[in-house]
Amino acid sequence: MQDSQIIRTEYSDVMKKSYIDYAMSVIISRALPDVRDGLKPVQRRTLYDMHELGIRYDKPYRKCARIVGDTMGKYHPHGDSSIYDALVVMAQEFKKGIALVDGHGNFGSIEGDGAAAMRYTEARLAKVTQDVYLSDLDKDIVDFVPNFDETEKEPSVLPVRVPNLLINGAEGIAVGMATSIPTHNLAEVVDAVKAYMKNDEISTKQLMRYIKGPDFPTGGIVVNKDDLVDIYETGLGKIKIRGKVEIEEMKGGKQRLVISEIPYTMIGAGIGKFLNDVCALVESKKTTDIVDISNQSSKEGIRIVIELKRGADVENLTNMLYKKTRLEDTFGVNMLAVADGRPETMGLKKIIEHHVDFQFELNTRKYQNLLKKEQEKKEVQEGLIKACDVIDLIIEILRGSQSVKDAKACLTQGITDPIKFKSGISRKMAAMLRFTERQATAILEMRLYKLIGLEIEALMKEHDETIRRIDRYEDILNHYDSMAEVIMEDLDRIKEEFGRKRRTVIENAEEAVYEEKKIEEQEIIFLMDRFGYARTVDMNTYERNKEAADAENKEIVSCKNTGKICVFTNTGKMHQIKILDLPFGKFRDKGVPIDNVSNYDSTQEDVVFLCDAEQMRFARLLFATKQGMVKKVDGNEFQVAKRTIAATKLQAGDEVVSVRVISENQNVVLQTRDGYFLRFSAEEVAEKKKGAIGVRGIRLKKNDELEQVYLFEEGTETKVRYGEKEVTLNRLKMAKRDGFGTKTRG
Repeated sequence: MQDSQIIRTEYSDVMKKSYIDYAMSVIISRALPDVRDGLKPVQRRTLYDMHELGIRYDKPYRKCARIVGDTMGKYHPHGDSSIYDALVVMAQEFKKGIALVDGHGNFGSIEGDGAAAMRYTEARLAKVTQDVYLSDLDKDIVDFVPNFDETEKEPSVLPVRVPNLLINGAEGIAVGMATSIPTHNLAEVVDAVKAYMKNDEISTKQLMRYIKGPDFPTGGIVVNKDDLVDIYETGLGKIKIRGKVEIEEMKGGKQRLVISEIPYTMIGAGIGKFLNDVCALVESKKTTDIVDISNQSSKEGIRIVIELKRGADVENLTNMLYKKTRLEDTFGVNMLAVADGRPETMGLKKIIEHHVDFQFELNTRKYQNLLKKEQEKKEVQEGLIKACDVIDLIIEILRGSQSVKDAKACLTQGITDPIKFKSGISRKMAAMLRFTERQATAILEMRLYKLIGLEIEALMKEHDETIRRIDRYEDILNHYDSMAEVIMEDLDRIKEEFGRKRRTVIENAEEAVYEEKKIEEQEIIFLMDRFGYARTVDMNTYERNKEAADAENKEIVSCKNTGKICVFTNTGKMHQIKILDLPFGKFRDKGVPIDNVSNYDSTQEDVVFLCDAEQMRFARLLFATKQGMVKKVDGNEFQVAKRTIAATKLQAGDEVVSVRVISENQNVVLQTRDGYFLRFSAEEVAEKKKGAIGVRGIRLKKNDELEQVYLFEEGTETKVRYGEKEVTLNRLKMAKRDGFGTKTRG
């Protein structure tokens, strides 16, 4: 058994170090993109794996499950869902400035539909990815590092030739930080990079002559143009985006609004929420101009149609949609990326600066390798040219040699001893040979047809071409302007082949202002059935159906359509419901559960009282609890803006049994579960604040509890049932509060 060693250390230090290690791992190796290629590790590994598998843009599609499995097994051991999700996003043209993957099958939709399972979908690299993101990987221009189990090598960064961080944007949540970078137009970004290379003292404002602003794949309109300079200077800020709304004329003088472009932030579930929000505006009577709304979007693009009634105020309605729905939304910008191994928030110029430095680094390595190859080629060519001049001597050396080793030693060092020559002159000439090792190998491997005159002439031309290339490569490596010219020419080719017109409009728009139509106040009836479904109807509808309404509904309250309903529960809470949030219409229309329009939870609470908030202002409420506590509270205490408040304070294990409107000339009768009735005057109940527990109303026997509270006017006969017996309340003996009451057998 080996001796174990116990290391004593401070627990907080271990936790701190472990958490920092975890945080840095998430930041650097998972959530944030690298400023050089604009890719997160999972994206980089997936693209590289597709490159290694040979799934080029001009080759057949391969199953996504194959790509995901290979990527997970070789480079990214973090689960298949994260890899497939990254692959899907790179194939969705509505999310990226440039789709890096060419997907075949169901890769989801702009309306939030998910992609099909990876076993059904297929993919291959897009042409732009192959040409701009992965080319020259074979020229040793980026560092390769061991994978997680050191059985493979993977690139630490891809040799991307455009600022992908700007073009495709990025979003990700790390530990204690997040990144959110909008997409931009490739052609504009290329022009900005060229402008920076010509003048590295250029300002952010000058760069924005080329990059007007974000260019979202969903189009839309950026309406705060003046804020963009500060956003691009600091890398932080908020961009306001609006959808594109067009007006179409219909028959009969009617019009309709057609939304053909949406804010980038509305992608996915946001479209469905927008439709629901518009419906809610109609239901709540915020607008009466909308007749119908339909989503006619297809593969051709977004088309949401809102039909209007004749004479509708189109401008006011459009401004309402901007204000009350996500048709105008905010994109939070935080241009955070990993630069030189650490997270950094960068402005536009800083990102371009990092990109240009990266391009010079890539091209330096590329042309150094190309130069080395051309120099090696030149060395071989010069050796072959020289060999052609003394080919007879070389043939004599080869015929007189016993081994390749002897022949090579003669060609490189002039060692002639082991070789048989026809004459002493040949031996002397052979002793003068000094080919290099590479030249000697090329001579020994040379085929005889190379001695044909035309082949020798071709060799001479090739040698001249090699020298020209060497001169060019040396010029590029030794002069900044020459390398810059090469990079800019490359950028121009990329722009010409893959550039497209801007989709997003950049402008300064006025704040959307609309006049909210005031709702005409009217008296209505609130109805709630025993299942908690509530609705409202007008007075005439209620009067016509009074008998059915009284029979079918548990709560019936007269109120104003602009007011609120207060719901008191057994847990001591009061919830408020806006009348406008409830459906208003025909008597047989279905209501909505009050859970949906308030904080009331039918699984945890029971309704004990329900009333109109405005009418309660002039009333006093009697609270009674299961443990026999009572109090009066002024109704003004419940005139609050909050949707939910504590209506009373309860002792442990207690709950509210009754809340009733009470007047001073009434009698109160408390009835317990075991049949004790106590009658006393309402004046004996102390008035308290809503935060008080109250006073004892009735003394309870062991295991008994308060069950019912009755109120009646002095001198009126009021009968109630307890069990099988009928009890006449006004015949009960008048007593004092806090007594035991009279036992009645049911």
